[in-house]
This record gives sequence, C-alpha cells and structure tokens, in this order.
Amino acid sequence: MATAITYSAFGDPEVLTLTEIEPPVPGTGEVAVRVEAAGVNPLDAKLRSGRRPSGPITAPRRVGGDGAGVVTAVGDQVEGYRPGNEVVVFGAAGVYASDLVVTPAQLTPRPPRVSAAVGAALGIPFGTAYQTLRSLGVRAGDTLLVHGGSGAVGQAVIQFAVLWGATAIATTSDRRAGRVRALGAIPVAYGEGLASRVRAAAPRGVTAAIDIAGTDEALAASLELVADRDRIATLVRGADAAGLGIRAFMGGSPRPLSALERAWRAEAMPVAVALVAAGAFSVELGTQLPLAEAAEAHRLLEAGADGKIVLIP
Repeated sequence: MATAITYSAFGDPEVLTLTEIEPPVPGTGEVAVRVEAAGVNPLDAKLRSGRRPSGPITAPRRVGGDGAGVVTAVGDQVEGYRPGNEVVVFGAAGVYASDLVVTPAQLTPRPPRVSAAVGAALGIPFGTAYQTLRSLGVRAGDTLLVHGGSGAVGQAVIQFAVLWGATAIATTSDRRAGRVRALGAIPVAYGEGLASRVRAAAPRGVTAAIDIAGTDEALAASLELVADRDRIATLVRGADAAGLGIRAFMGGSPRPLSALERAWRAEAMPVAVALVAAGAFSVELGTQLPLAEAAEAHRLLEAGADGKIVLIP
C-alpha cells in the first residue's frame, strides 16, 4: 500500500495523520511519481489550521504541493517522461505521500546535481519569488527592499534580483544577517528606525519593495521609501493591499493570479532547477523528517525554524 498524510478537521498539527491509500495509477495524460522528498511550506500549515479559507472538509484532505521523486509509470498520451526519470513536482496536490499522480505540466526534469530534498524545496518559494519580481518589473538598476529576507521566499527573491542586476536590501535579524549577505543582499535589521537604516543603505533611493514579513513596520517603510506604489507588493497582507494602493499576490489577496502570473510561476521551475544544478543558486535546507512526522514538521515550521523543512517518505 501507498501512504499519504491527511486531515479530517482543521486544527493544530496533531490533526495530520499517516493514512494508507491505494497506489495511484496514472490515467490518460497523467504521470505516477514515487515521492522521495516533500517540501513543507507555510501555505500547508495555513490550510491545515483553517487560517487560509479552503471550504468545508467533507472527506479526508491531503497536504502539500511541492516535492521531488522518480517517475514510476506514465499514462497514454504522455510525452517527454518515462519510468525512471527523476523529477521536481510543483503546483500539485497531496504531495505529502509515498506516491502520487500528477500531470506533465506539474513536473520539471531533475538533473543528477539536484538532490530530491533540494528539488522539493523549490516550488512555492522560487515560483512566488520569480513571479513577484516579474510582476514588479524588477531589473538591472533597481534597488529592491525585501522584508523578510532570510526565509525561503526571501532568499529566492534576493537571488533572482541579484542575478538580474538589481541591488537587494533585505530586512533580517542579526542572527540571520550572514545568510542574507552571503546571497548578495545588504542586510538591515528590522525594528524601530527601519526606514532610516534602509535610506542609509540605499542613498540613491529604493525603487521597489516586496513584503514577506507582514508587519505594520514593513508596510509603513515600503510606503515611505518607494514612490511608485504599483512597485510595492505584499505576499502576506493581501486583505490590506487595495486600501494602501499596493499590489498583493497570494497571502489572502481577493484577486486570483492572472494567466500570465501563473505562467511565470511555472516558468520559474526549469529556470531554478538549471541554476541550482549549475551551482548558481543556493537552497538552505533545514530539518529532514520521515513522512510520518508531518505534525512535527508543521510545529517546527510554525516555530520559525531555519532552512527548508523536508519530509522523506
């Protein structure tokens, strides 16, 4: 039998249960994957707890959207994949599992230099970062302020921005400043006086800002420092964005992603995989736990553990 993590009620991490499932069989246009690693994302915990609305639970619900593994079978009318191919999975459903079925559009080939754990860490963080930067038009010559630079999305934002020739300034704790600096950003401590410290780090001004922290301080500093509010985005305070005249992507935004924004998120995966394989991008891995310890993974996530938490079926 295959196994998967499910929950039948919203609640604390303890609602997550290891459940036996029928081994999935790919239908027409589908691919079966044996999962070698599943990435644990804040979105997973928000859905599990009910903090992100997702409708009433009428049947056991699966968890997880990002992972990596090996193709075990392909259905009819599938081209480009065959059993034995190593892949990254993104934008899927129920990836906290030993086996799952996805579409080819949810897969990217995984080269030997990209481990399963690293591949599982890419999906939401790198897709979100890439799409947000493209939406804001960040490019060479920009000075970008990143609130929350040491998290998985923040680290991806910094690396794409620096790669494209922008200057990145990232808020962080003193403890995590070294990681932010190693990725090419100028670290700035959050807290009282933030806007003044950013001005000192960017004497020519800030042209764009991305809020991944969700604090009042982050939003106030962005509004004070960036003249064009269309170049300010929040990934956390979506419900407040319209009233502030800024942009929101996910994070409770009432506006769904456009077709172009979804395309950018998908486009990010082969780009990120290639950069990681070339040694040009860094992924900070954190704790790796067995699939059965998904509840502990969520506890660590919500406690603010460093690095990307990964489940290993």
